[in-house]
Amino acid sequence: MIFHSTYKKPVLIVGNGVRTSGAQELLLEFAKKTDIPVLTTMNAVDLIQDDLKLGFIGVYGNRVANIILSHTDFVIAIGARLGLRQVGNKPEYFAPNAKLVRVDIDEYELSRTVKADEEKYLLDAKDFFSILLGEDVPKFTDWKRQCFEAKKKLSGYDKVVGNYCIEKISALLPENPIVAIDVGQNECWSAQSFTLNGQKGRLLIGGGYGAMGCGLPFAIGASISQGKKTVYCITGDGGLQMNIQELQAVVREQLPIKILVINNRVLGKISEIQELSYDNRFAQTTQESGYTVPDFEKVALAYGIKAKTLSDYSDLDDCKDWLSDEGPCLINILLPADTKLIPKMNWNQKTMKPDLDADIISQVEEVLGK
Repeated sequence: MIFHSTYKKPVLIVGNGVRTSGAQELLLEFAKKTDIPVLTTMNAVDLIQDDLKLGFIGVYGNRVANIILSHTDFVIAIGARLGLRQVGNKPEYFAPNAKLVRVDIDEYELSRTVKADEEKYLLDAKDFFSILLGEDVPKFTDWKRQCFEAKKKLSGYDKVVGNYCIEKISALLPENPIVAIDVGQNECWSAQSFTLNGQKGRLLIGGGYGAMGCGLPFAIGASISQGKKTVYCITGDGGLQMNIQELQAVVREQLPIKILVINNRVLGKISEIQELSYDNRFAQTTQESGYTVPDFEKVALAYGIKAKTLSDYSDLDDCKDWLSDEGPCLINILLPADTKLIPKMNWNQKTMKPDLDADIISQVEEVLGK
């Protein structure tokens, strides 16, 4: 038996292994049956949407998801490897008050130990959900309500212009879109703030198996595999330059790929590390230190792709028709060069930066501690 009556605040952590096993529907069935809050890894943010979505865990995860982990008493991680970016450098800070159950089909992933007393199940996610659905698990409606109340209290924090840009993009997309996402700041903003309309859309995130520049190739492959279906590509100025020649493949194959460049004209994640950890010793990440970007609008036009540069993401409404027509396009969205990626978990501590006001922390703690 997996569940015991002593647990009061359980959570599921689901990774991309749930989708690989074809267990998406079983996940939703179990979540709705039990009202157990569901958190995800970055690669699996599209598994949970609409009124079930709380966020993803880890270094650049949603703050509320990481805070919930510190209050839970039982964690079941299914198809989620719980690597360093989820657990951090000090495993004792990961869900410190919780019993941990890990489910994975890869015995080598399970050979790592996150908690000394954890339970491990070498099982396919689909088979494990079948076991869970066969157990007499109570409903945790009050606990779920507390989690979403905490999310609401934190909704006005941890947003920068990159998050608002992603929210604007997602609001303009149709139901169940396919979205290919590159690696970089745009990846984390998308994982934090993208809201899919419908339950069958996909966010194809590079995560641990992609590299900067994967966004456009992902979009090309996704479009061709779906019979040249419309695919939306969210990429950064650095990522697009890694495979910019694939614009020719888009034109040659006549693929309706909508490329949205989140362009702050810096290699953002790397430059942030250089700023915060190396005393502002920038190297090939900013214009002053040797990194520059072309005029993406002119580049796209040269390939025969219609393109436009926007000085503000709010102007995306002017391009709404481009996002639904039959042809490819490139929309170059300019962001301030100093746009930061927040929040960020301290690698060696259990806190997230930037610090929150003591009053809001107290309110969230009170809600989750009820």
